[in-house]
Amino acid sequence: MEASCLELALEGERLCKAGDCRAGVSFFEAAVQVGTEDLKTLSAIYSQLGNAYFYLHEYAKALEYHHHDLTLARTIGDLLGEAKASGNLGNTLKVLGNFEEAIVCCQRHLDISRELNDKVGEARALYNLGNVYHSKGKNVASAGTHDPGELPDDVKNALQKAANYYEENLTIVTELGDRAAQGRAFGNLGNTHYLLGNFRSAVLAHEQRLLIAKEFGDRSAERRAYSNLGNAYIFLGEFETASEYYKRTLQLARQLKDRAVEAQACYSLGNTYTLLQDYEKAIDYHLKHLVIAQELNDKIGEGRACWSLGNAYTALGNHDQAMHFAERHLEISREVGDRSGELTARLNLSDLQMVLGLSYSTNNSMMSESHVADNSLNGTRPRAGRRHSMENMELMKLTPEKKNSRETMADEGFFDLLSRFQSNRMDDQRCYFQEKNRFSAASVATSSTPPKTMRKSFSTSVVSPHTDEFLDLLASSQSRRLDDQRASFSNLPGLRLNQHSRQSVLGHLMASNNRELDDDFFDILIKCQGSRLDDQRCAPPSSAKGPTVPDEDFFSLILRSQAKRMDEQRVHLPSSIKGPNSS
Repeated sequence: MEASCLELALEGERLCKAGDCRAGVSFFEAAVQVGTEDLKTLSAIYSQLGNAYFYLHEYAKALEYHHHDLTLARTIGDLLGEAKASGNLGNTLKVLGNFEEAIVCCQRHLDISRELNDKVGEARALYNLGNVYHSKGKNVASAGTHDPGELPDDVKNALQKAANYYEENLTIVTELGDRAAQGRAFGNLGNTHYLLGNFRSAVLAHEQRLLIAKEFGDRSAERRAYSNLGNAYIFLGEFETASEYYKRTLQLARQLKDRAVEAQACYSLGNTYTLLQDYEKAIDYHLKHLVIAQELNDKIGEGRACWSLGNAYTALGNHDQAMHFAERHLEISREVGDRSGELTARLNLSDLQMVLGLSYSTNNSMMSESHVADNSLNGTRPRAGRRHSMENMELMKLTPEKKNSRETMADEGFFDLLSRFQSNRMDDQRCYFQEKNRFSAASVATSSTPPKTMRKSFSTSVVSPHTDEFLDLLASSQSRRLDDQRASFSNLPGLRLNQHSRQSVLGHLMASNNRELDDDFFDILIKCQGSRLDDQRCAPPSSAKGPTVPDEDFFSLILRSQAKRMDEQRVHLPSSIKGPNSS
């Protein structure tokens, strides 16, 4: 006996709740194939299918079904359904990086929830808006080399909006007594304050997150709270406190049998003890990180571990071991195509070879070219050439003067490119005066209120000769966009309509399509279309990170903290060569 659409959908829902989303999707898709005349049922199926595909990280399919759900909800005038579909669509767009469109959808969710006095929906919408702005700010921040608190104004504005939305959400969920929602909001609020550089506020939020996680026995959330607290205390300069939280992170990671997180905790502990100048403990934790990285075949993590071990052994004066790990770091950096890591490894090897009194040839490296140039032009010793090459390769922070000159060069190149690219468009959009003008420009300029015939003649004389073609093209283009945005029940999979249902849906469609377009519609349209320009831009390549390297990688922090120590650890070569352990 053939199963009904509803029966298949209920089985799909049961499987998804049991954690088998792949099997659940199969039943939901089968339900769509069978089809139904019940629009509410079909809307629920679309919503569940979108959520299931989202869980499976198939975001294009999730976007498709959430869009179907939104279309259907609007068609039948289901405001609550439209609010939920808008929220789901916003979350999916956020993951795909379409932040502006996601904001529009989440704002629609918020507006409808407030209109319906739906406090639960309002809280969810506020939380979702916070997530979108947080992701937007973090996405821009992670694309550069900014540390927490040292962010451009637009990034700070986005993160501050995120914090505001999380706080509004907290107010409502606290009134509702929803402790689980409070925990999620505190965690995200803490992460946002961390990025803004408000480390004390981040600590307060993460302490609340930790407390609620313990109430629920949620060890994964507890582990994340410990890690986040450690990160905040690092930037507060309280390294001992940070190490205690990282140790608790490590303990929980081992209890949860999560080897990648265990390696991350070891990496963070190794870096923390490096900052504390306890190099023996730093080496111990970095070796543990190295073992797990090799076990998980994480080359990026293995390279980070070797770099860290090389630094720690150098600080202890064990140059042979430092040489071994520096050479391994160079090999891995070449293997994974990490140009920055390769340059860093070459510089470390150069220092170590000079300490050991050996010669080191790097004829194919950028460092050797700077080295030779400095020696030949300035007559300086190798050490001075090495310092100059480090500045050129930007391993340390650029000075403000260098930043400004580089930004100026980039701006000039950008405007040159823009000028060439836009030149043709500018010519196309110019207004030319036709030769057969009935009125001169002077007469028009001196007339404050020209007669109607004059205005008509002037307006027709200054337009481009291609105006008609342009208007035809514009009308055709815009009409297609309007058609694309109309709700069409014929495009909804699984919808079977009898004559009565068809007339009802058509009535809704006619009402929605004939509704007068107001300013809000155009505001939303502008926001949605504006993000398409960003979608077409070439995004900078993201820095690769392995599973054993935490998101908050203190690689750059330690580079800067070690910058002064490197000068202290340099070995000056007098006439008589000193031993490898000399200072």
